[in-house]
Amino acid sequence: MINKHDWLAGARLCPSPNCGERPADSEISLLVIHGISLPPGQFGGGYIEQFFTNQLNADEHRYFAEIAALQVSSHLLIDREGEVVQFVPLSRRAWHAGVSSFAGCANCNDYSIGIELEGTDTTPYSAKQYQSLVQVCRQLLAIYPALTTERVVGHSDISPGRKTDPGPAFDWARFFSMLADTDRLTDSSTKERRNDG
Repeated sequence: MINKHDWLAGARLCPSPNCGERPADSEISLLVIHGISLPPGQFGGGYIEQFFTNQLNADEHRYFAEIAALQVSSHLLIDREGEVVQFVPLSRRAWHAGVSSFAGCANCNDYSIGIELEGTDTTPYSAKQYQSLVQVCRQLLAIYPALTTERVVGHSDISPGRKTDPGPAFDWARFFSMLADTDRLTDSSTKERRNDG
């Protein structure tokens, strides 16, 4: 599922220089879901990948002039078609959360994995995105013992008042229901294999 270099199986790799080492005593225990579109409200065009790899052309759109100099990244991006792109090895610290705190612990970048969904706060996310997100989350939950469904949150949860994504368009009930269904299917499959053995 994850190779020795901490790249997720099945993800298209697009390495970003915007990352660093996690603190030595940190443990991956939080998954943060974001929403992003570039330019705002528009999808496709490869601009998100350009942004996360410091290749965004500031002259191409007036909004790009405001953000082109920023150095940010996320571990993963799921586009509207459900394709998963990885920018930062999971063991490293991506620059996605900014000023943030969860359960009294600040600097969420230190102990979290960031997943960007191509979308906006008010545009429904696609069925393919939910499917890919659930598949990715299942892999991560299986690998990192401290990561639980109670510690899967939105950017707005860790930066209230500063961030609003993934916004009201993200259907948390649908997501957690799909995640639970996957759990049941996995448990059922495991039991069948045991019975066959």
